[in-house]
Amino acid sequence: MPSGTGGTETLDALLVRVAAGDRAALRAVYGRQSTRLFGIAMAILRDRTAAADVMQDAFLRVWQRAAQFDPARGDAQVWLSSIVRYAALDVARTRGREIPSDDPDLGDAPVEADALDRLSSAEDSARLRDCLGKLEAKNREGIVLAFVHGLSHPEIAARLAMPLGTVKSWIRRGLLSLRECLS
Repeated sequence: MPSGTGGTETLDALLVRVAAGDRAALRAVYGRQSTRLFGIAMAILRDRTAAADVMQDAFLRVWQRAAQFDPARGDAQVWLSSIVRYAALDVARTRGREIPSDDPDLGDAPVEADALDRLSSAEDSARLRDCLGKLEAKNREGIVLAFVHGLSHPEIAARLAMPLGTVKSWIRRGLLSLRECLS
């Protein structure tokens, strides 16, 4: 495949090209990552229109800030995910966080427990899901609510009807177990 399409190029290489002003590279990044990144925005916002707006804003940020990406400091997928995640959290904060009731009569849909399945089919994602599966349910739920759905510790404590300190401990222990499993 020609190098202009980004078919075989790594995300790192594509982001270097984006930093140099290559629009074809930005299209290639979008083509490869948009489904996964839209899933992150949807998991946080639960609103297709807002998630689409976040994607537009996030890829504008990618275009403007691609030169800030340093492959030596981290993975390109993680960098892109963080841009989308923070953009979605900004939107959630500005419009006020609405917690769905999970009541289908009100039009709310229950939150899926394994939202990570939609994020990516990459090998790292499979390892992460495997390690998450080994955690106790309470640790896994706290981590998913915090890092996938973007809830704060107090919001998680309220949602689970648990003391804040308990929720923080669950998440901390879960993250330590994840680190050990992934290393």
